[in-house]
Amino acid sequence: MAKSKGNRIQVILECTKHKASGKPGTSRYISTKSKKNTPDRLELKKFNPILKKMTIHKEIK
Repeated sequence: MAKSKGNRIQVILECTKHKASGKPGTSRYISTKSKKNTPDRLELKKFNPILKKMTIHKEIK
């Protein structure tokens, strides 16, 4: 019998600066978060391979 992950859900993180740069494509990551501990939207610094630097990625729905 497999254990359930409880309150953890998968979320998609998308780069905030990529759209403003005008370059084609998108930078997205998939991560998990706890609905109980983090009810608001998640923001993490991740590497954007198209811009070749660390940028803030925000949770999208």
